[in-house]
Amino acid sequence: MACEKPKPINRRDALRCIGGGFAMMSFASMVGESLAQAEILNANTPGAAAATTTATNPWMLRDPNFKPKAKHVIFLFMNGGLSHVDSFDYKPMLEKYHGQPMPGGDLGHERKTGTLMKSPFEFKRYGKSGLQVSELFPNVGACADDICVVRSVFTEIPNHEPALIMMNTGANVIGRPSMGSWLTYGLGTENKNLPGFVVLCPQVPTTVGPPLWSSGFLPAVNQATYVTTDTRQKDFDPYKLIPNIHNDGFDIKQQRHELDLVKKLDELNETETYGHGPADPQLEATIGSMETAYRMQTEAPDVFDVRKESEATIKMYGEGSTARGCLTAARLIERGVRMVQVYYSMGDPWDAHQDIQSHRKNAKDSDQPFAALVKDLKARGLFDETIIVCGSEFGRTPVVELGGAGTHAGRDHNPHGFSMWLAGGGIKGGMTYGATDDFGWKVVDKPVHVHDIHATILYLMGIDHTKLTFRSSGRDFRLTDVSGNVIHDIIA
Repeated sequence: MACEKPKPINRRDALRCIGGGFAMMSFASMVGESLAQAEILNANTPGAAAATTTATNPWMLRDPNFKPKAKHVIFLFMNGGLSHVDSFDYKPMLEKYHGQPMPGGDLGHERKTGTLMKSPFEFKRYGKSGLQVSELFPNVGACADDICVVRSVFTEIPNHEPALIMMNTGANVIGRPSMGSWLTYGLGTENKNLPGFVVLCPQVPTTVGPPLWSSGFLPAVNQATYVTTDTRQKDFDPYKLIPNIHNDGFDIKQQRHELDLVKKLDELNETETYGHGPADPQLEATIGSMETAYRMQTEAPDVFDVRKESEATIKMYGEGSTARGCLTAARLIERGVRMVQVYYSMGDPWDAHQDIQSHRKNAKDSDQPFAALVKDLKARGLFDETIIVCGSEFGRTPVVELGGAGTHAGRDHNPHGFSMWLAGGGIKGGMTYGATDDFGWKVVDKPVHVHDIHATILYLMGIDHTKLTFRSSGRDFRLTDVSGNVIHDIIA
C-alpha cells in the first residue's frame, strides 16, 4: 500500500500551533484585538502588493510626496460636541437678541428648540492677535498667538455616531480606515519599537469605539493601539495601566526563540505554499504584530510611565485623565510615534442637551493640559514638527433646547457651522479663518468641510491627499473620498 507523502506544515498551521503560546505574550490584548477588528485584503486582490509591503515592513519609513512641514499629529478630541458659541466663536448678537426667536423661524431639528440663548460664559481677548476666547479656556487663550481657530467647519451629519466616524475616517459608515491608519500606511513610523498610531482614553470612547481608529481595508498593522488613561490607577504604574504588558509565562529570551521559529517556518513554507505569488497579507501582518509586541515590552513601560517626568512638568499638565493623556501624547511623539489621539472621556461628555453649564467641568479638565501640551512640545523642540488638532464631531445650536432661554438650559447638535483649532507644524498662529453667521448657526464665509481638514493635515505631513489611495472592492479609496481642498491660507 503506497504511503502518502507527508504534507509540509504551512504558515497558517504553524501560527495556529505556536500562536497558542506566543500570542499570549505581552500586549496580546492590544495587538491581537486590533488584528481581529481589522479587515485585510486577500493576496489576489488589486493593491495587495502595497498591502503586503506595509504588512511585512510596517515600521519602514516611506517617502512623502513633497517636503513636509510636520512629522506628527496629536488630535485632541472633545467627543459629544463642544459648543463653539460658548468657546471660540463669540457672538454679541446672541446677547442682543437673547430670549427672542431665531430669525428665519424653526431650525428644523428633530428636537424641540426655543429662543436664542446668549452664552453664560464671558469672552476675553488674548495675545497680540486679540483672539476672543471664553472663560472656559483661559489657558488655551493664553496660547492665542500660537493657534489658528477655524470657525467655519461643517458636515452634513447631525448625529453622534456617523459624525464621529466622519471626523475620524472621512466617511459616515463603519469600515473605512481612520486618519491615523492612512498616515502610518502612507509614511510608516520613526520608531519600530512602538506602534505608529496610538489612541488614549480613560475607557473605550464614545458609542462607536474601535471603528474610530480602525485600519478598515488597509493592512491590520496600521490600526491604532488603544491604551487607557484611567486615573483610578493613582500610582501611574504602566504595568497596571496596560494589560499583559508583562508576560508571566515566557521570559524575553524564550519569546525571542519562539518568534525566530515562526519567522523561520514562514520562510521555509512561503515558496511551497504560495509559489512566487504574493504572500498572505493577514499572516504577514500577524507575524509583524508579534514582532511589534516583542519589542514593545522594553520601550512601552518607559514611554507610558509619566512618573519619569519632572514634578514641574506633571504639575503643568495638572490632574485627571486628559492631563495624563496629553502628557503621554507628548512622550509618544518624542519617541517617533506618527499620530496620537486623545479622547476626553468615554461616551459623549460634551453633549450638553440639558445644561450648557456642564461644559464648565469638562473645560476645567481640558484647558490646562491642552495649553500645557503646546508649551511642553515647544520645550521639547517638537512643536514645529507636530500638528495639534482640537475639536468635536459638530458644534451646538445658538438656540436653547427644550423651550425658553435659561441660565442652565442646553443646546442641540449643530453640524452646519462650528469651530476647531490647530497649532504647531506648518500652522499660522494668532489667526482665525472663516465665519458663521451672526448667531453661529451656519457657515457664511470660507466653508471648511471635514475633508478639507483631512486634506490639510495630509498636506502638512507631505502627502498629496489625491494620491494616497488604496484599491478595495474594485475602486480606489482615499481619506478625503472624492473631495477635499487644502486650506492654504492657514499654512505658514
